[in-house]
Amino acid sequence: MKKLCAILLIAVLCLCAALALAEYPDRPITMIVPYAAGGTTDVYGRTVAALLEEQLGQSITVVNQGGASGSIGCQYVYDQAADGYTLLVTAETMGTYKTMGVCDLGYDDFSIISPLVGDPKIIVVGKDSPYNTLEELLDAIKANPGKVTMAHSGPGGSGHNQGLVLGVFGYDVAMISFDSGNAALLGVIGGQVDFTNPNISTLGSYIESGEVKPLAVFASERLEAYPDIPAFTEVVPEAANYLDIPYTVLTLCVKAGTPDDVVEALKAATKEALATETWQEFVRANAANRIFEQYTTAEEIKAFYDHWQSVVCWMQYDAGVAPVSPETFGIERP
Repeated sequence: MKKLCAILLIAVLCLCAALALAEYPDRPITMIVPYAAGGTTDVYGRTVAALLEEQLGQSITVVNQGGASGSIGCQYVYDQAADGYTLLVTAETMGTYKTMGVCDLGYDDFSIISPLVGDPKIIVVGKDSPYNTLEELLDAIKANPGKVTMAHSGPGGSGHNQGLVLGVFGYDVAMISFDSGNAALLGVIGGQVDFTNPNISTLGSYIESGEVKPLAVFASERLEAYPDIPAFTEVVPEAANYLDIPYTVLTLCVKAGTPDDVVEALKAATKEALATETWQEFVRANAANRIFEQYTTAEEIKAFYDHWQSVVCWMQYDAGVAPVSPETFGIERP
């Protein structure tokens, strides 16, 4: 009996050693996109998943798990084992969950594998709108405070944040919440709302078809892919300090506590994936901000997300949108 027990113990130890030596990844991976299929985060997430499959040599199943500004999917990832087999591609709302009182999660609860892109936002009106320039729209807002309507995808999201920036500079708009950015855009196309601010990645076909009129890029610079659309700061130069960040930020991450060697393997694979011509062309075609190239070291990445939270969380709090002071979580004023 003792001999049998010793043999079994040796077998168990050998099995444990073999498992410990197994290189990551040795089984399929799941990627959670905490929003509905077809949106900006989903489109980018699926593109990254396909490229990572080639680099990692394992299949990656993309699962959409939307709800509560993306917090349901983020919470699901956080509840899984910290082993690198559950990836998360999330949008910028991750940085405002705590101050908005949505949930207790934040960027610090995850290890950032890489920033992906900033998806530029464009101010658009419907084809039959009386407004043909940004100046005309802003003049109408000034003349009719609280009357001109702006569609967005929900409190605390990037579109809503854009409305808050307008408010900082005295442009009082009536913000109307829709279930998604696409629904907000359709509300403008259908004439129910005066304007909205969709991401360029979901807007191109509507511009080409003439269903919307683009009035401005919500940024300090024009887009290379759409050079005729003016930058917002060409009309409101004083907004420059609020437009040094992208308002839609997509990020690839895993749960904090994932082993260092797994995190490094994911970072290396992601770096290779984002260097492929497939990804480079995809980013060019969608006129995205290349933050995956701008912030690469741990220090640069942390500084970027800290600054983003500083600008957005304090703006939301000062506007009375966020119920919890950013100071509670050590977020400094910009």
